[in-house]
Amino acid sequence: MIREEKEDSDICQIQGIIQSSPSIREKGLSPLIRIKRLLKRHLSIGFQKKIKGAISSVRDVFDRVQGKQVKQNSAMNALPRQRLNAGDLVRVRSREEIQATLDRWKSLKGCGFLDEMANYCGTTQRVLKRVEQFIDERDYRLKKAGGIVLLEGALCSGGGKCDRACFFFWREEWLEKLAGD
Repeated sequence: MIREEKEDSDICQIQGIIQSSPSIREKGLSPLIRIKRLLKRHLSIGFQKKIKGAISSVRDVFDRVQGKQVKQNSAMNALPRQRLNAGDLVRVRSREEIQATLDRWKSLKGCGFLDEMANYCGTTQRVLKRVEQFIDERDYRLKKAGGIVLLEGALCSGGGKCDRACFFFWREEWLEKLAGD
């Protein structure tokens, strides 16, 4: 769910077979990317968050020095989060509303928003189920989740690199519950 590299911009949220197959995984990757992936597999989630936070702080300083606007994620708290359950009818917020909640890694609280998910923006969908835990195929660990749901029929097409049809993970903040359910 957390996207690491620009080179990985077209991959799905659950990276599966590419991550687990050494012959495919290492082919054509720079040494820096190999080191990042090795560290990610062996560091605890808490330590990864600390590193990511430190990198963000350093990048913010460089952006300010260069005169760039540093995005403050205040919009993340502006969108209400309601508890959604299976069967609830929701409207997917606009791409602009969702992008306002994203950090520099195009994610909200670790859940990535992929370009293909924008196709569902503005549509009405039904919640399939809540995600309370999942297997993270990057390190094959069972992870807890909060505030994430699956939508009926909202599947990744794989973009030519993958044969699977995985459900997208949707943050509740990105969805608006419709009245009358």
